[in-house]
Formats: sequence, C-alpha cells, structure tokens
Amino acid sequence: MQLGDRKLRILKVIIDDYINTAQPVGSRTISKKPSITVSSATIRNEMADLEELGYLMQPHTSAGRIPSDLGYRLYVDLIEGSFELGHEQKGLIQSMLASSIIEIEDVILHALSLLSKMTGLTTVISMPLFKKSRLKNMKLIKVNESKVLMIMVSDTGVVKSITLGIKDLNQEVLDLIADCLLMRFVDTAIESINLKQIYAIKPELGSYSGVIDYLMPILRDSLREIEDFEVYVDGVNNVFRLPEFNDIDRAKKFLDLMGDKKLIYRALEDASDEMLVKIGHENEIEELQQLTVIAAPYKFNGKNDGRIGIIGPTRMNYDYVMSTIQYIADTLSNIFSGINL
Repeated sequence: MQLGDRKLRILKVIIDDYINTAQPVGSRTISKKPSITVSSATIRNEMADLEELGYLMQPHTSAGRIPSDLGYRLYVDLIEGSFELGHEQKGLIQSMLASSIIEIEDVILHALSLLSKMTGLTTVISMPLFKKSRLKNMKLIKVNESKVLMIMVSDTGVVKSITLGIKDLNQEVLDLIADCLLMRFVDTAIESINLKQIYAIKPELGSYSGVIDYLMPILRDSLREIEDFEVYVDGVNNVFRLPEFNDIDRAKKFLDLMGDKKLIYRALEDASDEMLVKIGHENEIEELQQLTVIAAPYKFNGKNDGRIGIIGPTRMNYDYVMSTIQYIADTLSNIFSGINL
C-alpha cells in the first residue's frame, strides 16, 4: 500500500523526533510541529493506521509510538541523497586523512577513528584481503638468536609482519633467502605460493641450500596463519552513551558481537558496489537483527576491495551517518588512487 503525503509527513516527524529524543512520540508532540496542520484526532487516526500497516510500534499501552524496522526503511528511502556534509566537515575529513599517508594501514585506521568521532557510533572497516593481493616486497630480519621477523608488502600497500622461530641463521643468509624468494614470487598472488614453489629456490642458495629444508615447515605454517580477512573496530565504548544499551545484557551481547571479526566481515561483504543499509530484521545474520548496519565500499587499484561503515542501534541520524560514511569512503578511494585532495 502506498502511503499518502499526510501519513508520510507524520511518519517522518515521528522518526525525526524519536531519533533526537529516544522517547516514544505522542500525537500532542506531533501537533506542535509546523509541518503538521491537522487536528490531534486526525493525527491519532493516522498514527493508528501507520501502526496497523507495520510502520510504527506502541511499546506500552499508554505510550506514544516508535518506528519499526519497516518504518525506518521507508524513512531511509525517503531521505537518501537529501543531505550533504558541509564544506567545513569535508575539509576536515580530507585534511586529516591526507595528512596520515605513511602506510595504507595508517590511513585506514585513521579513517575508522575519524568516523567514530564524527558519528558517535561503533565503526568497522575491512581491508583488502592480504592473501588475494600480490607480493611486492619481502624482508627477513634477525631479531635475536631464536627469532626472525618476516615482512611482506602487498601490491595494495598492506604490510604484514610475522615472527618466525628460526635459530642460528645470520643476517647475510636471511638476506639471500629473502632475495631469492622475492625474485621468484614478486607479483605472485600470495595465496598461490606453495611449498613446491618455495622448494624450487633451493639450487639458487648454493652452499646454503640445506637451509630450505629447515625453513619449509616454518614458512608453510606462517603462511597458513595469515587471516583470510582483515577487520578493525573502533568506538565500541560509544554504545554506553546510548539509551538502547542501558540494559546490561544487551550491552554485553553487543561487545561480544564486536569481538567476532568473521561475523563483522560477513556483515560488510554485501556493500560490494554501493552503500549498504540494513535495518533490524533486514539483516540475515541473527545477531544483527536488533541493529543497523551501514557500509560503503572504497577502492584499491580501481577495485572495491575495502568496506567502511557502522554497526549501531536502529535509532540513529541516518542522513548524517550515511553522508559521512560515503564521503570518507570516497576520500579513501581518491587517496588510494593517487588523486590530489
């Protein structure tokens, strides 16, 4: 059923007020809004209709109404694209992210923190999958007599450091091994590097070729330990400022959820081509069905390989949050494409 203009205006007023106050909204509150010019009786009838249609809920018998997931969905569809960040906010995002260009991971973590501060919500970001990227550089650095640091740099600029338990090898030998491995595997997809290929460099090591037999199981286990996904979370404690999480059990569930990086990665996956907004029961993942997930893709080397967004209550300032996420995602894409800001 298509809602008439009056119902839409009343629904928008209710949701705007509820977002700002976190309190159920009654007909008297609505009647005081300049955009609503009908009587309180008409407002009550329209609210009853909206509740019957599933756009509003009445949490208590004597209370006003609050939006349902369906109500929020209609609201988001109505406001999408109607709000744009101001020049000052855009300038702040550009200057803070552009000034942090040291390593790609630094920029990404800076973006995550900035989004958390600007929205007051819990923010999440996924990085390009390290295993699916190509090897660009590699070093083996002796830390002490029993530890070696393996540093791998991908074509997306992500740096991965892995500590290896290796004894009795001097730096000269480690440099030789690293150079041989790099020469063999540069521009090779990291996930495709296997033991047979590593073993093939043995003749190139000359008198040190026996070292490969010692290194093989160590390198194999280390490559296996690289995660299939990279996810970071910031602003988890922001939930304690929100009335939705005054309930200790609900707050604890949210904290546990934010520790499940695999689940968060799944939640972000669908934002592959454009902004994703999933409200409450629109989320297929059961643990997210009382929450909203908003995420947008950002590009590495022209591909939508990363996602940035928020996971929070269904009550939020959608137009501002969506605009902020999109602008930060676009800024990251520009930075990683070499566009001057």
